[in-house]
Amino acid sequence: MPHPQLTVVVPCFDESEVIDAFHSALVAALEPTGARFEICYVDDGSGDGTAERLRALAAGSPCVRYTSFSRNFGKEAALLAGMRMARGEAVVLMDADLQHPPELVPRMLELHRNGYDQVVARRDRAGEGALRTALSRAYYRLVRHFMDVEVADGEGDFRLLSRRAVDAVLSLPESDRFSKGLFSWIGFPTAGFAYRNAERAAGRSKWGGRRLVDYGIDGLLSFNTRPLRLAIHTGLWLFLSALGYAGWIVVNALVDGVDTPGYATLITAIVGLSGVQLATLGVIGEYVGRIYHEAKRRPHYVVAETDTPAPGHPDGVPAAAAARPRSRSRSRR
Repeated sequence: MPHPQLTVVVPCFDESEVIDAFHSALVAALEPTGARFEICYVDDGSGDGTAERLRALAAGSPCVRYTSFSRNFGKEAALLAGMRMARGEAVVLMDADLQHPPELVPRMLELHRNGYDQVVARRDRAGEGALRTALSRAYYRLVRHFMDVEVADGEGDFRLLSRRAVDAVLSLPESDRFSKGLFSWIGFPTAGFAYRNAERAAGRSKWGGRRLVDYGIDGLLSFNTRPLRLAIHTGLWLFLSALGYAGWIVVNALVDGVDTPGYATLITAIVGLSGVQLATLGVIGEYVGRIYHEAKRRPHYVVAETDTPAPGHPDGVPAAAAARPRSRSRSRR
């Protein structure tokens, strides 16, 4: 059987309410293109029956393949697993909640045929709250200033990658993955277009405020060491400030005589310096923690079941996937 021309990778976490509607909309958008396609679903340890729905879709269509994790490992791991499954000459990454409109995939394919290795669909911020919009724009301004790669506001995981772009991403071995940065880092000719932001078709967003903050920190630390440089600059600035203040005390003592030291000044200096020291240790600790995770070399995820053969495995499935329990209980992270 010839390899498909297009693979659509869809990470899923608790999407049982919308997965059937998404699949129907995606197939309806792909069939008129005339391209041979496959759809690779990755269940990221869902606890709501998503795995059962994916199993049924795979049983009913030869173009559907799926992998299910043993627990929730996160979207970055799910994207990586999906790209490893993909056999197409072009690979589209998109979410299952219909916030990434399937009808835009043919447009991505057309741009890819014009020679682009990456085609990025960039959403606008229609319908978002004013506070979230302001914070997001401020974050991307910060990212453009500090990160060693360019990440544009509104760019997410909804994109098409050529086969050589996918192979380049898969060749990167790091454990703490920030896909937006990786896609920018690999380069290759890139085209983009904007689309109107869409609401979720069902369910609730899995990206709350805390997860967004953690993801933003990951992005800032994954592609630069400037926070460490900033800690050095801050320390030097405080040293010079303290030196100037000491000089002022000496001059004041020579001119006006020795005065009783100010309690408020002393406390302010101690608290300020302690805060800077703790913040600097926190920055260093983040980098040390990342070195620790990389040194352990654990796999990015564990597969519970899959219908995708594993390269080089005699049984066609990874060892962790050899047993396929009929029902499994999973805990949400």
